[in-house]
Amino acid sequence: MPYRTIAAPAEAEIEIKKSRFIGFVAPVADEAEAREVIAERRNAHPKARHHCTAFVLDPDSRTQRFSDDGEPAGTAGAPILDVVTGHGLTFVVAVVTRYFGGTLLGAGGLVRAYGQATSAALDTARVVTKHELVPVRADVDYAQANALQRAAGNRGWTTRAQYGAQVEVDMMTPVAEVDAALAMYADITAGQAEPSVGDVEWV
Repeated sequence: MPYRTIAAPAEAEIEIKKSRFIGFVAPVADEAEAREVIAERRNAHPKARHHCTAFVLDPDSRTQRFSDDGEPAGTAGAPILDVVTGHGLTFVVAVVTRYFGGTLLGAGGLVRAYGQATSAALDTARVVTKHELVPVRADVDYAQANALQRAAGNRGWTTRAQYGAQVEVDMMTPVAEVDAALAMYADITAGQAEPSVGDVEWV
């Protein structure tokens, strides 16, 4: 099952009634990394009043956490989370840092502000889709490598290659099509190749 995430951290700032809201989003692999990012944002803005957060993990987005960090319940963390999930993203942490400007925004105003700051950061991020692929690898000669790369491309598969006396070709194959990749090696190399099947990778 493919999932959508972001390729790199991104940041954006908005101002509402003299309060600064700095939205920051980053890709993370697990909860420990998400909490490290949150701690780093606190250290980067030690004078800010609030650092409200949310993160989503797992390919099916089943792990979801958020914090209002002192804002009225439901006005910060939940809106941040709603924006991340609304974009269909996972393996993402979002932190919105607020420098209070002296004017109370009310519950509705806070919900909008935290949501807008998160959206602004995500608007500057590059979204990528990751697929579950299996490397099917073998050493072949140069002519066979070229033929394998063409055939894989015709199937919509990507390849990786390392060139030496022979070429080590990795066919990045959908899980359900590993047998087809093995058959392709056998066909193009007339059974000479001895492909191995690697571990699943998210690519």
